Amino acid sequence: MMELTLTNSNFEAEVLNSDKPVLVDFWATWCGPCKRQGPVISQLGEEGYKVGKVDVDDQPELAGKYNVMSIPTLIVFKGGQEAKRFVGLTPKETLAAELA
Repeated sequence: MMELTLTNSNFEAEVLNSDKPVLVDFWATWCGPCKRQGPVISQLGEEGYKVGKVDVDDQPELAGKYNVMSIPTLIVFKGGQEAKRFVGLTPKETLAAELA
C-alpha cells in the first residue's frame, strides 16, 4: 500500500471512516525535515500500514482543523479520532508501534 494523498474531499472517507489506524503526515514541499521524514512514511506504507500525506500549502483547511502549527506533524488516527501526535522528525519504529 502506498501513501495516500489526502485532501478535504477524501479525508473523511480515508482517515475518519477507516477501519484501521491511519498515520497522517502534514508536510510541505519546501520543508527540509519533511523531506527527510518522507521516506520513512513511504516505508511504512510499503510495509502495509495505512499512511497519508497532507500538503499544508494545498490543504490549509485541514492543517487548520487539526491545529498544525509546525511541520512535519504526524498524527495517528484510530476510530476517526486523533490518538497520538508527533511534531518533528520521528523514527519509523516509534510510528509503527503506534499503528500496530
